Amino acid sequence: VQLVESGGGLVQPGGSLRLSCAASGLAFSSYAMGWFRQAPGKEREFVAAISRSAIKTGYTDSVKGRFTISRDNAKNTVYLQMNSLKPEDTAVYYCAASYSSGRDYYTGAPRQYEYWGQGTQVTVSS
Repeated sequence: VQLVESGGGLVQPGGSLRLSCAASGLAFSSYAMGWFRQAPGKEREFVAAISRSAIKTGYTDSVKGRFTISRDNAKNTVYLQMNSLKPEDTAVYYCAASYSSGRDYYTGAPRQYEYWGQGTQVTVSS
């Protein structure tokens, strides 16, 4: 199983980035997908998640209204559109896959995710 993130980089405050996570080696449509992030000196935290069906999504409070998670099951890819970026969004962003028997289920608990990508750096700075 491989999860490969891309799309990170350096952006000014107020800017946008779109992260992608391409999955291989698993039945992608059987997994809820999540994005997490880890800033220097801090623990990994939940950012957003999406159910297998893409009907249900969830976000941490600090990104609601700014970030949007989506998925394309035909392309085995999950996305994170990040708008109105703030310096406090600076972190390494990881995507993760959680096997789910429920098509409309997702979780924000890292321990329920079986597979993780290597991460992509997002830096928000002027």
